[in-house]
Amino acid sequence: MNKSDSVRPPVLALRGVSKSFGAVRALRDVSLELHAGEAHALAGENGAGKSTLIKTLAGVHRPDVGEVLLNGEPVVFHGPKDARDAGIAVIYQEPTLFPDLTIAENIFMGRQPRRSLGRIDHRAVRRTTGELMRRLGVSLDADRLARGLSIADQQIVEIAKALSFDARVLIMDEPTAALTGSEVARLFSVVEALRAEGAAVLFISHRLEEIFSLCQRVTTLRDGRWISSEPVAGLTEDDLVRRMVGRDLDELYPKQQTTIGQVALSVRRLTREGVFRDVSFEVRRGEIVALAGLVGAGRTEVAQAVFGVDRADAGEVRVDGRALPPASPTAAMDAGLALVPEDRRQRGLVMEMSIERNIGLTGLGSLGRGGLVRRALERGRAADWAARLQLKYNRLSDSVEVLSGGNQQKVVLAKWLATKPSVLIVDEPTRGIDVGTKAEVHRALSALAADGLAVLMISSDLPEVLGMADRVLVMHEGLLVAEIPRSEATEESVMAAATGRNTHSGRAA
Repeated sequence: MNKSDSVRPPVLALRGVSKSFGAVRALRDVSLELHAGEAHALAGENGAGKSTLIKTLAGVHRPDVGEVLLNGEPVVFHGPKDARDAGIAVIYQEPTLFPDLTIAENIFMGRQPRRSLGRIDHRAVRRTTGELMRRLGVSLDADRLARGLSIADQQIVEIAKALSFDARVLIMDEPTAALTGSEVARLFSVVEALRAEGAAVLFISHRLEEIFSLCQRVTTLRDGRWISSEPVAGLTEDDLVRRMVGRDLDELYPKQQTTIGQVALSVRRLTREGVFRDVSFEVRRGEIVALAGLVGAGRTEVAQAVFGVDRADAGEVRVDGRALPPASPTAAMDAGLALVPEDRRQRGLVMEMSIERNIGLTGLGSLGRGGLVRRALERGRAADWAARLQLKYNRLSDSVEVLSGGNQQKVVLAKWLATKPSVLIVDEPTRGIDVGTKAEVHRALSALAADGLAVLMISSDLPEVLGMADRVLVMHEGLLVAEIPRSEATEESVMAAATGRNTHSGRAA
């Protein structure tokens, strides 16, 4: 912050804000200042109050106590429209564009410039859209339909829409969670351009390296309380983690030494035309094998074919020597295979159901007779796994949707671990969860491997891959191109294989 910033009031601020929902106190006496030309990070574990703070700034919630200030003056937002009219825009992790409208139509939906007789001035819409894209330093065709745009391009459209409203404050909520490295770099260059124009940016991310790369200041919340607001310069990642979790984090990647046993999962020449081909690998008991690669390389699709969600056109999958019939998740489960999917909300959980019911879904046959579930057995099973995985909850009968993202992930893990599998496939096990919960998930996976479970972990988080895997398998454009032992795996070697620049294998991959 320069000297003039200390004189000028912040563009947007919270002062002593508290907000409760019933008995839950989401924010307690929280203050925050956003200054022009500054990228300000908001850090905290899941459940720390970040989402409530964002929604308060965006006019979704009104404070119970405290006030919102715009250019130093108290203001009351009666809804999101008031906040937007005041120049505040929120870019969410998953943009919500109209897929069958063009980029230009999405940007100016409901407020298109008009010609005589009230007709839409399409030429002006396209011209202004082009100017916005040039201002952001990107080349997107104004007449292109939103359908088929990457998440990264959709976010650019949302940012262009915000600029068309003359937004002075841009709030970015986990914008990089689904982006590749090159897309993150482009997004960061856009943010830098906005800062140069005087915009204030509030950036929320669980990726600490992004906070240190992009932001000048950081505010940390813990359990709904303000902990600190300080310059990023001079901080270390350990300092920030300590503020977020309230303690020193012993180890983010607590990898235990294990005894590698017999082959539990064998995949031979698995092929799905147009998606992946000739994929072969093994995972042994006590081993964590990472499946790495860029987004779109085919990693998730391989996992779904192994589990039987998708039908492979050729190849064979064996669990403990037993060949699985194609396209049969039931047979895969019976053989001891479990799959924790990438999208926990859509594919891993029934959000309206209780915690205990979600955990029990994979074992209904063992929880009762004649199609009737014994509630005591269901609750006991859920309580057991909740304790093992250190699940944070109020009551097991609560809906799973009230849990933080990290605790929802633990429920999905509990659901599948309760089946006592011999092979566990986990797809992006820590995406979108905070650093403290991430360490707990890593500890659980390491302990499971030490107990003899075979783990296949799909991850786009390179430090996670390097920290947790005994071997790294790398895919590139549907092919398994490298197998790298833990002792030789580096970010450079994995990325070289993932981008097709190099292959590395102890045997033919």
